[in-house]
Amino acid sequence: MSQPAINSQAFANGLFDLTGRVAVITGGAGLLGRKHAEIISAAGGVPVLVDLGTASPEKQAASIRSMTGVDAMGIVADITKLDDVESVLTQVLSCFGRVDILINNAANNPRVEDPGALTWTRLESFPMAVWDADLAVGLTGAFLCSRVFGAEMARRKKGVIINIASDLALIAPDQRLYRDPSLPADQQPVKPVTYSVVKSALLGLTHYLATYWADRGVRCNAISPGGVFNGQPEAFVQKLSQLIPMGRMAGVDEYQGAILFLCSDASAYMNGANLVIDGGRTCW
Repeated sequence: MSQPAINSQAFANGLFDLTGRVAVITGGAGLLGRKHAEIISAAGGVPVLVDLGTASPEKQAASIRSMTGVDAMGIVADITKLDDVESVLTQVLSCFGRVDILINNAANNPRVEDPGALTWTRLESFPMAVWDADLAVGLTGAFLCSRVFGAEMARRKKGVIINIASDLALIAPDQRLYRDPSLPADQQPVKPVTYSVVKSALLGLTHYLATYWADRGVRCNAISPGGVFNGQPEAFVQKLSQLIPMGRMAGVDEYQGAILFLCSDASAYMNGANLVIDGGRTCW
């Protein structure tokens, strides 16, 4: 007996449909945070962009609302402060009555590839204030948000947490990318140690959370993106592209499919995984 035909459009729409689901995105007004919000909104979800006031999350949310016609919210908060994170949860529940998705996206990431980058990035002179600030945003902030929003999702017995790691959670930075021939060796700019430490730690947090609330319906996964083209100097782009089998950096939109997949029921049996999306760089 022949099997009934599958309506492929309905099948796909059902798997990736986020209608009514509320997604809190830290660093939501930044380069990738905004793109995460756009794809969630396009799939019918409600993105909540959480960021510092200088990033104008409310303005970014208003722009998304006008683009998609779906609700979006911007909230000014400092995710390194527990009171701020709890306040965000209160506001989200007051407006929407639920939270379904958390994307831990916020991180400090100085553009050391720019000409004239300061020598403070070198390990020997790395400022303790920068160490503390970078870990507070990228790691403590992810912990606090996971604790507060994850507990709420566990209470409702369903939810998704996505941690935004990096290819530099898997490999060391190639410091030759940042070399400035006009500077002596002890003044060469480097990718800060905190970036590797934070992104590596997020993978550990992913594994921990994936098992912690698994019996209460909360999944946790990570993505490890490669470098995104954002107007970097041509010499830097060329050097980095030579390290990537696909021969180029990522476009700003090229992680949206992975975000939608991990947020949706299409990844219902994925938990504790890390999607490496780096053009093949970590294969070499």
